[in-house]
Amino acid sequence: MSLRFALLALLRVGPLSGYDLQKQFSLSVGHVWHAPDSQIYPELRKMEAEGLIEGEEQPRGQRATRRVYHVTPAGERAFLDWMGTPLEYARVRDPAHLRAAYLEAATPAAAREFFRAHISQWEGELAQWEGELRRIDAVANPMLARRLAVTEPGARERTVAFKRFTYEGLVDRARSEIAWARRGLELVEGLEAADGGWAGSRATGA
Repeated sequence: MSLRFALLALLRVGPLSGYDLQKQFSLSVGHVWHAPDSQIYPELRKMEAEGLIEGEEQPRGQRATRRVYHVTPAGERAFLDWMGTPLEYARVRDPAHLRAAYLEAATPAAAREFFRAHISQWEGELAQWEGELRRIDAVANPMLARRLAVTEPGARERTVAFKRFTYEGLVDRARSEIAWARRGLELVEGLEAADGGWAGSRATGA
């Protein structure tokens, strides 16, 4: 259900075609809620069928057309209701930490490679999110610029502040994951150096 509210959040700024919506999604809310095109377009059709958005055909060039979506009053109410509803947290499903819990069954080399790959993944995320913070500060993110253009002057500072706060949290998460993986590398080195520290690598456990 969160996907439709992410889409509504974008469309509340102004009408967009499915193609433009997909591009804006990947540059903004896609950083906190990943969804491929194969999920976005079917969800748009469901939302239109439920009256949350309305699409209209617009000419594109001399012969082609494109379908442009905008939020209906029902969609606006649904979005605001969602914002006012307590969040239901999903149970944790973390493949990296699941793997880490059983690294005693791996070789030291495999364990080190796991942690190094984790660091590399999160260093990439960290660079991206730090870049987003810089774009927020410079109002260089196209979606943020569009949003601010239709936001009342008194609410613009609040809009920017919450966008920045969100990415600060993502930066903190990336740094935490990197630090965790570095401690994991230290743990591997310590266990490998200890007498019998890597014994019974095929043992089972819980």
